[in-house]
Amino acid sequence: MANKKRVFISFDYDNDSDAKMLLAGQARNEDSPFDFKDASVKDHLPGDWKEKVRRRMDNIDVVIVLCGEKTHTAKGVSAEVEIAREKGMEYFLLRAYAEKNCTKPTAALSSDKLYAWTWDNLKKLVGGSR
Repeated sequence: MANKKRVFISFDYDNDSDAKMLLAGQARNEDSPFDFKDASVKDHLPGDWKEKVRRRMDNIDVVIVLCGEKTHTAKGVSAEVEIAREKGMEYFLLRAYAEKNCTKPTAALSSDKLYAWTWDNLKKLVGGSR
């Protein structure tokens, strides 16, 4: 698929890594509208980690915020949402699990909708239908 969107996946590293791997795997689908480069922070970043995350978000078209049961406690996810907003980047909140009570990051706006994760829905969301 031509002109794939470049995505940054924000997620709770301690609780939702498996869901992130599934989402990243969908980028390999033949009809995927997005490409994914792993910019996840796996280790403690010395110095100003937020500035390092800002740089990792350069050249990204959209931020997908994967929301699980404990996303509201994930300070890093909230910081990434704030950084995306500061940079004027598109982002959307995606339910990591259909069968669980998924929560929004504390930095999410009250108007930020939590979208269901289906393949058709994901393609539309990445394409800007929000």
